[in-house]
Amino acid sequence: MSPKSILILRLSAIGDCCNTLPVVRTLQAAYPEAKISWVIGTTEHSLLEGADGIEFITLDKSLGIKGVLSLRKALAGRRFDVLLHMHASMRANLASLGINAHRRIGFDKARARDYQWLFTTERIPAQANQHVVDGLFGFAEYLGISERTMRWEIPVSETDRQSATRLGGEDLPICVISPCSSQRARNFRNWSMDNYIQLVRYLQDRFKAHVILTGAATPVEKNYGHQIMKACGTDVSNLVGRTRLKELLAIIEHADLLICPDSGPAHMATAVGTPVIGLYATSNRWRTGPYLSQHLTVDRYPEAVQAEFAKPVSELHWGQRVRNPATMDLISVDDVTAKVDKVLGSGNAS
Repeated sequence: MSPKSILILRLSAIGDCCNTLPVVRTLQAAYPEAKISWVIGTTEHSLLEGADGIEFITLDKSLGIKGVLSLRKALAGRRFDVLLHMHASMRANLASLGINAHRRIGFDKARARDYQWLFTTERIPAQANQHVVDGLFGFAEYLGISERTMRWEIPVSETDRQSATRLGGEDLPICVISPCSSQRARNFRNWSMDNYIQLVRYLQDRFKAHVILTGAATPVEKNYGHQIMKACGTDVSNLVGRTRLKELLAIIEHADLLICPDSGPAHMATAVGTPVIGLYATSNRWRTGPYLSQHLTVDRYPEAVQAEFAKPVSELHWGQRVRNPATMDLISVDDVTAKVDKVLGSGNAS
């Protein structure tokens, strides 16, 4: 029987929640009468807020166990036909304890990190070497849904759209660069500042592009923005630390191109149909790369794996990270400008 109520449990991160959204749209198309609810982190909710047909229930991760208890209180007395436990983490597992559902579906044991299998009663079939998006669609397929609805439709206000359009004219290309990934321990995904400066100059000299720098308000990202703008002039708009997520989405949607490492903006761009040049060396783009822009990804991961582990990718655990701070140096400026030429085209060159 078709479920009447479905609860999605996917707390974070921004990119993973963007990747989850088309699965939710697929469930909506297959079960138009079902009520769809989603337990999500507060930061991620600030991006997806207002998405049609979805009841969002937020969990403030900064509150620790108090946030989990608050969620349990919010869900008290409610029962769902199906829980899709789409987040294999201990925090998500603890959050799931407050969810009353007839069916509790999680990942297969190989992908059910942090003992997720102890918190579910059903598991999707094991699949090797999948992209994150395909893995998430495994939940819909487990419910018997074979046709995908690749639709995101994240709402953005008219004010945010107007702010984005004021950042560049219609005649010259607009390129957003989000130079850094999230600041986590041993997360060596950032390309060098000097390389970005050379890239920005190429975009300016060859295509007269207006470059917009974006990112979070961390010291590292602020320094990237300051140094790149200092080297490349006032034609660069430095918005690092100055945008809300919906504003950023509007800017990316308005742009002709996004360039970034393995990070959330790559998946935001995918959601709005903006081409992404992803910079991948420390992580496997076939697992986490921009889903609709794989042909534009600069991929030095195979070389990085061989140098670090003396093995080919095929002999490593799927998704193995390379934890070497020098690895991103394998990506050359020429690698990236070749992809830029594919997107912007020689016809736009001066």
